[in-house]
Amino acid sequence: MDWKIELIVIPVSDVNRAKTFYVEKLGFNADHDHQVTDDLRFVQLTPPGSACSIAVGTGITNAAPGSVEGMQVVIDDADAAHQMLTERGVECSDVTDLAWGRFVYFADPDGNRWALQQMPDRSGS
Repeated sequence: MDWKIELIVIPVSDVNRAKTFYVEKLGFNADHDHQVTDDLRFVQLTPPGSACSIAVGTGITNAAPGSVEGMQVVIDDADAAHQMLTERGVECSDVTDLAWGRFVYFADPDGNRWALQQMPDRSGS
């Protein structure tokens, strides 16, 4: 039996601000935005090329806005990701080189913390 992670909830304080950040600054696709009831809004956003999406909204989690740490996305090129983030006005770390990859770190407007990882070259060359 396969177990596939397909949706992760990110707690935010302002849904519209979060949606704008993830779509306009990071380039996520806005898949759904449904105001189900006065107390329930569901917004699904997907990073380009990802099989897993995130959800922001109201009434979908009791977690405190900004409480997520360690969300990690695998990317092809840390330098290109860093350049894209800085060009779009996202505060981010410099590229950090570690034995297990090259990383760029940033946070969304609520302080949810993300890591972008370029996997190490395992080709042996």
